[in-house]
Amino acid sequence: MNRLTDSTASASLSNMANTRLLLTKMMLNDGGEEELVLRSYEKDGLKMVIFYLMVVLSLGLVLLLIYWKPELECYLKKRRCALYKAEVVMIKDHYGHASVVKVDYIFLDDVSTAEGYNRHVYHDAPVDVDDTTVLVTGDSPTVRYFDFQQIRYIWDAQQYTFRKLEDLSSGTRCATIHDEFPGLSASTQAHKRLLHGLNSIVIEVKSYWRLFIEEVLNPFYIFQVCSIILWAFDEYYYYASCIFLISLISISVSLYETKRQSRTLSDMVGSLETNISVCRGGQEFEEIPNQNLVPGDLIAIPPHGCVMMCDAVLVAGTCIVNESMLTGESVPVTKTPLSHQEDEEVYTPENHKRHTLFAGTHVVQTRYYGQAKVLAVVVRTGFNTAKGELVRAILYPKPLGFKFYQDAMRFILFLAGVASLGMIYSIIIETQMGAYPGKIVLRVLDIITIVVPPALPAAMTVGTVYAQNRLKKAGIFCISPPRINFCGRINTFCFDKTGTLTEDGLDMWGVVPAQNQCFQEPIRKLPELPRSQILVCMATCHSLTLIDGELMGDPLDLIMFNSLNWSLEEPGQDTTKYDTLMPTIVKPSDKDSFMSDEVPFEVGIVRQFTFSSSMQRMSVITRTLGHNHMEIYSKGAPEKIASLCNPDTVPENFQPVLHTYTVQGLRVIALAYRPLEAKVNWHQVQRISRDKVECNLTFLGLLVMQNQLKPETTPVIRTLLEAKLRTVMVTGDMIQTAVSVSRNCGMVHPRDKVVIVNAHPPDKQQTARIEWEYAELPTDIDIVSEQDTDIDSDAGQDSNASSPLLSPGSESRMTAVKFDCVDNESETEAVAMLPMRLNLFRRDRDGGACWRKGYRTVNVSDEGPRHHLAINGKSFAVITAHFPEMLEKICTKGTVFARMLPEQKCQLIQNLQKLDYIVGMCGDGANDCEALKAAHAGISLSEAEASVAAPFTSRISNIECVVTAMREGRAALVTSFGCFKYMALYSFIQFVSVLILYTFGANLSDFEFLYIDLVITTTIAVLMGYTGPYHKLVRKKPPGSLVKVSNLLSIIMQVLLVGGMQVSAYFYLRSQSWYEEPPPSKDLENVHSWESTVIFLVSSYMYISVAFCFSKGPPFRKPIYTNYPFLISMMFLFGFSTFLLLLPLPEIEHFLEMKELHEKSITFRLYLFGFAVAFAIMSSFMEYMIVDSSMLKPCYKAIKKRGPQNRYKVVENEIKNSDWPPVGQVTFPTTNAIHVSDIHVEMNSQSAIH
Repeated sequence: MNRLTDSTASASLSNMANTRLLLTKMMLNDGGEEELVLRSYEKDGLKMVIFYLMVVLSLGLVLLLIYWKPELECYLKKRRCALYKAEVVMIKDHYGHASVVKVDYIFLDDVSTAEGYNRHVYHDAPVDVDDTTVLVTGDSPTVRYFDFQQIRYIWDAQQYTFRKLEDLSSGTRCATIHDEFPGLSASTQAHKRLLHGLNSIVIEVKSYWRLFIEEVLNPFYIFQVCSIILWAFDEYYYYASCIFLISLISISVSLYETKRQSRTLSDMVGSLETNISVCRGGQEFEEIPNQNLVPGDLIAIPPHGCVMMCDAVLVAGTCIVNESMLTGESVPVTKTPLSHQEDEEVYTPENHKRHTLFAGTHVVQTRYYGQAKVLAVVVRTGFNTAKGELVRAILYPKPLGFKFYQDAMRFILFLAGVASLGMIYSIIIETQMGAYPGKIVLRVLDIITIVVPPALPAAMTVGTVYAQNRLKKAGIFCISPPRINFCGRINTFCFDKTGTLTEDGLDMWGVVPAQNQCFQEPIRKLPELPRSQILVCMATCHSLTLIDGELMGDPLDLIMFNSLNWSLEEPGQDTTKYDTLMPTIVKPSDKDSFMSDEVPFEVGIVRQFTFSSSMQRMSVITRTLGHNHMEIYSKGAPEKIASLCNPDTVPENFQPVLHTYTVQGLRVIALAYRPLEAKVNWHQVQRISRDKVECNLTFLGLLVMQNQLKPETTPVIRTLLEAKLRTVMVTGDMIQTAVSVSRNCGMVHPRDKVVIVNAHPPDKQQTARIEWEYAELPTDIDIVSEQDTDIDSDAGQDSNASSPLLSPGSESRMTAVKFDCVDNESETEAVAMLPMRLNLFRRDRDGGACWRKGYRTVNVSDEGPRHHLAINGKSFAVITAHFPEMLEKICTKGTVFARMLPEQKCQLIQNLQKLDYIVGMCGDGANDCEALKAAHAGISLSEAEASVAAPFTSRISNIECVVTAMREGRAALVTSFGCFKYMALYSFIQFVSVLILYTFGANLSDFEFLYIDLVITTTIAVLMGYTGPYHKLVRKKPPGSLVKVSNLLSIIMQVLLVGGMQVSAYFYLRSQSWYEEPPPSKDLENVHSWESTVIFLVSSYMYISVAFCFSKGPPFRKPIYTNYPFLISMMFLFGFSTFLLLLPLPEIEHFLEMKELHEKSITFRLYLFGFAVAFAIMSSFMEYMIVDSSMLKPCYKAIKKRGPQNRYKVVENEIKNSDWPPVGQVTFPTTNAIHVSDIHVEMNSQSAIH
């Protein structure tokens, strides 16, 4: 029985293996933006024969189609096959774009190498490797692979599937990194290099010849080439030659700009070829080129620093690193070795970034002891590194999906449809005239070049090019020009707080010590602190270091340490005060104050647990000279530190006192310590687990700092709010501090209410829940922090400082209430109410009391206050997991998002985008890279000219750059709309002209076409976008769609007017007594006719008139008269056209092949001029008085409401029509939410099966 069961199971497994072996389709990176769908193909002999026959018959057109649509190669030349036999794979990405990639082979020297590769790459794979581990070709083992967007995917012969080639950054335990990578041999390294490729990030700078071929094969230029050939056959030699010359110049400029940008990007991300010392096992080191590094190499970081060429995790020693290339943050960061405390953790660069040296970053200095080397294990190389991922995001950006571009393509298809109607009309008319078939074909094809202008795509980018140049002059650099147009449509802007809204630097306010579970009076002069644990904590718990004799590190740490008047000494090689190794020493500068008869007061920092955003704290283990034990000191987020402390040491009024400071916008950090047992020695400290020492701490007190708003912040926020733009704060700071800053800068109006959303995960007692409560307790006064605040003169601060501080008068009341031990409930209540009574009064210049600026009495019956939601990262995660149906409302009404991790900032941006918001993000680049990349327009405040941290990089160190970028974006977008509408009208004007002329067998002459297309249209299209942005942001937003009712109405009315005027001019010509209808011409070459002359002269004014109509100024661009080149060119073109009409010279008439107009009466010419003037007046009237009329706006809105609304507007209406948020209530998960979660799991399970 058992034997039968085993046999059945074996057969089942065999069938499953066979089924997977025969798969022809699979999915990679399931569920993310990097999701790929693979289909496998192999050669088909019969299809190949048919294909080459099609190539010959189509004169190569099939090859061109394959160049444009690569997937056609698989359909026309190959057949589907099993994945394991694939010669090529067709890959469709998450956005539906298809690529065809060749499957290649890596030939390894022996099977053992391949086995080692398989065990290393797949950490969960069994150790025993059978004959299916590798595919064998002859006697040599091979690995099948393909590269897609610089990422390598290899064939897993055990699972019968392709997988991403993994490295040490995924699935590797920290203990493995420590124990199993003592250095690779040269042969092992060479084999790994075959698999992983060279460690280099090379952006190919293509040759001019290759760029030329690729440019010429662009559909736009193929259309140009076909048009030129057509015009040459039609004997339009001059016109064809000029267009060819213009196209050649355009291609040359395009090639130069493309190569320049490619070289700039290559120089920005490239690095010099240098050598690095790698360990070959034991103490043997060898110098090799950086590009030869592979994951698993053990490298020695040079003592005087270097630029990292790979991602490596430190295993010995310390490094000081400048990461500005990746993050835009120029403050040096201390990197410490991966400790054995993390041995059981799985290493990831994101969670262990404080131990990871990232490619592209500059190691300024290394710290080592004695003759020891600073060692690191390579975990990622090439494009798999953090720098490589950012470069890949530039090389392969996700589609922007801007509606304007989508509508533009639809409109071009519509123009093609119009052209087909014109072609049918032309065939009918010219056939009736008995024209030659060849001429009919030429005329019919010519209509396509008229209706779909080849210059249309180029004209649409003119505004963006000008905007990019103006931004560069303003100190804002853009590496993704298409995103400039997005700036014009932004309706929500997110801001980081520290370094973005507020100053980078902090000012020390003071320390609030805690003793015997009570807060003491605050100490404002820190050098006067008595020698105690709180003083030592501030002197040691930091990541500062000396670089070229200058103290460097986190700004907060610098301010804290410098306020103590202590000094720091880095370890020396000849000192042995602390065991055998010398730690960093801190000691008072005034030695006499801290000296006993025997031992000086010096503290050595033995071990450092660096700050982590996820842990919200940092710690150090120290030893004071003369003590027989070590101590651990910690500082970090007050809530986190308090949770790690012995509850008996945390003051009972901890929360209300903390609230007292944070509601005033002060930065609060908690301090704690614990003595370690005397038996703990230096070596044990180096290996001890962090969580084993960061527990049962003694609470020491609060460190209070003030963070001033940048002077530009409030005016910019006011500008954005006046323009009806939503502003959101996304910060890692405390929620109360963030709420206070949001009030200070104006994000939250004084009369508005802030509701804090506290979400709790499920526990043993109850399910997940959300508690809704007001940020400020109810009182008769709304507390609103002010910018101009009096500061205690004893603190030595400027009285004009903008950060809200406690006034001297209120400080005494504050001390009397909050720093005494609380013995009863009423006193606790008094402390809780304290924030409502602080800073309400100030002294005026005459010494009298007056209401402080920004505070006012609010009548409860007043209407209009809005609700703003404030939420922290922990609650955001709970709501995402347990209240998904609530997330849309939270994101729609949320104004303050505090304690947000970097990945949560990115999630917030993505959730806002799902609600159809056009989102901008502005940050200092340190922890905002993901969010800056995810936003439609991300602006990094950085001194660097350009970095890969964000699409926009601003040298302006404040948020004024946001207004500048949005003004330029609006101007560029309106310019793109104007140019598109102008090119569309240009096509229709010429289309109507040639249809009228074709009716009588006539046409415009060669030079008449040149005058219209080159002199008039090209000049206008180029200079129309030169108009600068309007000086202010207005509430009205530029349109985002070409199919907007007002745009369609404008184009339709203008086209009808064009047709009416040209037909009227023609009938006026026929009414002349001297007019004779030309005889029909079979060759359709009647260019010297009155019809062509009159239509040419009248239509030339139309091109100028519509250009004026579509060159609108305010409220998005400056008035047209500020664009001097455009205005001068318009005047010149109008004057020259008038000269041709009213004062024609015989020589010019002959040159343009016009009829002898100078022989006719001036009355006839004045009437034609009247037609032109009438068109200009009527065209302007329709555009400005009808299309833009306020009378039609209700109609536009009514039609717009019928269409699909943006999701956020639907959510806003739901909130408006309900009693939400439910302040004072507790929300529990709904049954539906649980069902949704269950269904999601089932769907994932199903997809896993298939």
